[in-house]
Amino acid sequence: MLSQIANAAELQPSDTVLEIGPGLGTLTSELLRRAKEVVAVEFDPALAAKLPGQFPGTALIVHHADILQFDLATLPAGYKVVANVPYYITSKIIETLMTAKNKPSMAVLLVQKEVAERIAAVPGDMSILAVSAQIFAETFLDIEVPREYFTPPPKVDSQVIILKTRQQPLVSSIDERAFFRVVKAGFSAKRKKLRSSISAGLGLTKSAAEALLHQACIDPNARAEDLSIDDWQRLAHEAGR
Repeated sequence: MLSQIANAAELQPSDTVLEIGPGLGTLTSELLRRAKEVVAVEFDPALAAKLPGQFPGTALIVHHADILQFDLATLPAGYKVVANVPYYITSKIIETLMTAKNKPSMAVLLVQKEVAERIAAVPGDMSILAVSAQIFAETFLDIEVPREYFTPPPKVDSQVIILKTRQQPLVSSIDERAFFRVVKAGFSAKRKKLRSSISAGLGLTKSAAEALLHQACIDPNARAEDLSIDDWQRLAHEAGR
């Protein structure tokens, strides 16, 4: 399993790998065999102190730090991320990586299976997390890792999600705030039809929201989860007029 996770990152001998939360170093050893260097960011002080001694004479750099506060600008351009990510901060980690000025060229993350599926979702099952990730990266599902492969075993199965960072995000930094304002409005009442959620989220009358959706060639009876990123782009463009 560890070998397959490392394989997913397509590691080359010239690569710098950022590993988030290396813990006991089980994945770290696999990464060190393949990459030029591994930069490990570990929040637990005891684990961070112990890790260097487990891999003497290797190109391992350990930082005792919170990944959400870590300065990604210190890493070389084109670095890759490989990590077994804590479930409860998966979305924050993805946001941190994908909105950084120095983005990774690729991120291979082992996450809760349901979260992996949400990140790689297609129209009909979209979420804010899916839209947010797919704006910045192409997303692919990789191997599933059953819970019994972990010690101690969690209550859920895991899956690898691959994010290949886009050369240019699908939304420019200038339009990003306006784009996500519309997306958040659409998902503000996920179970409601878009005419209702857009109306409430953008402070429009239902008739104005319906007209806006028609202008963007979107069915007012659709729900937010049904829309593609192209749909959201058209809707944000019309809302910004």
